[in-house]
Amino acid sequence: MNILILGGTGSIGSAVTAELVAHNHKVIGVCRSEASAQRLATLGAQPHKGDLRNPASWCTALRQVEVVIQLASTFDDDMAAVDAAAIAAIQQEACYRTSPLRVLYTGGCWLYGQTGDHAASETSPKRPISAFAWMEENAHSLLLDPRLSTCIIHPAMTYHEDGGGVFSRLLTQASFGVPLEIWGSIHTRWPLVHRRDLARAYRLLAEQPQLCGHYNVAAQTGVPMRDIIDEIIRRHTHDGAYVVRNRKYVMFKYGNWAEGPTLDQQMRADKVRAACGWSPEVKDFTQAVF
Repeated sequence: MNILILGGTGSIGSAVTAELVAHNHKVIGVCRSEASAQRLATLGAQPHKGDLRNPASWCTALRQVEVVIQLASTFDDDMAAVDAAAIAAIQQEACYRTSPLRVLYTGGCWLYGQTGDHAASETSPKRPISAFAWMEENAHSLLLDPRLSTCIIHPAMTYHEDGGGVFSRLLTQASFGVPLEIWGSIHTRWPLVHRRDLARAYRLLAEQPQLCGHYNVAAQTGVPMRDIIDEIIRRHTHDGAYVVRNRKYVMFKYGNWAEGPTLDQQMRADKVRAACGWSPEVKDFTQAVF
């Protein structure tokens, strides 16, 4: 298939790009810089110079593909508007198609809000954190569009071997031997998935346009911070000192997005397992390199 990816050089996007190329899909990646273009070329994708903020700059590439994957965000104050404009451009392109355009849109576990002892499934109510509430509205717009075949993917907290992903802050603190900063509570639970396993879910869902709706992707339903800290301490011979920061503190210091890692969450991924045979290779984060 011919696939356009927005955000193809990011932490998750680079793994998705590599997975698609490895399975003989032609991938076009939108990029702003020469460094990103080189990164895409190294991954085996075709770079297309453009800017997420300017859909006109990548609409020609959009016309060449059967699938578009949205993994990009500006992470600026205008990210909701930028995302909405990108979606509008995708919907406009779909008007000229004789068959639905396949769209994979990225949501996330934080759209479920705090779940506590309940493990969220795709039918669970959405209680998104304020920083990303717009994602739910944009996802709904895509799902309602009959000109599209839309799949909303909700990744768990994602980690990887290149810097650690969601573990990166804690790993940096451990490497310097300073107290580990826990956001929320030592009992806070994170659903987890390795990015290679997540990338495989994107590829499987891209290949099956009949699968629409919401799909959670998690290898572990909810891992307590205590277990994560213990593993990091074990790997770094850290003295085990840590400090707990409450939600108000981290949101004031880092911004509204920081509410996400403070959430006590669990998330199930039964639907993607049953629908397309997805199964994680890394079933436990302690087995992984990070």
